[in-house]
Amino acid sequence: MSEAARLQNVFYRVENMERARAFYERVLEPELRFADGDRWVQYRSGTCGFALAAPSEAHHSMAGAAIVFEVHDLEVLREAIAAAGGAVLGERDMGNHGVTLIVADPDGNVLHLWKRA
Repeated sequence: MSEAARLQNVFYRVENMERARAFYERVLEPELRFADGDRWVQYRSGTCGFALAAPSEAHHSMAGAAIVFEVHDLEVLREAIAAAGGAVLGERDMGNHGVTLIVADPDGNVLHLWKRA
């Protein structure tokens, strides 16, 4: 079985990255970990990570936050998802960042299973 290695982060889909960054950076003053222009911004706050995603980076069905789990083996999990009543909504190859499966749990909540490149 391919258990989650760790909780990688949680992210929000935002419509206006500049406005969202200004809000979070002013209110929370998190440590900036990674920024990909106006598409994706990742922060660290204490021992936790969170990120902001532009609509182009978030699945179209997403509303609210999505948990991102770093995993060891996407192929093993692909079979387990269907067997457990979930669905794979999509897959994104992010080049040297890795690959993520966008998954819906049985209640329709969106999560990401991410494998490092």
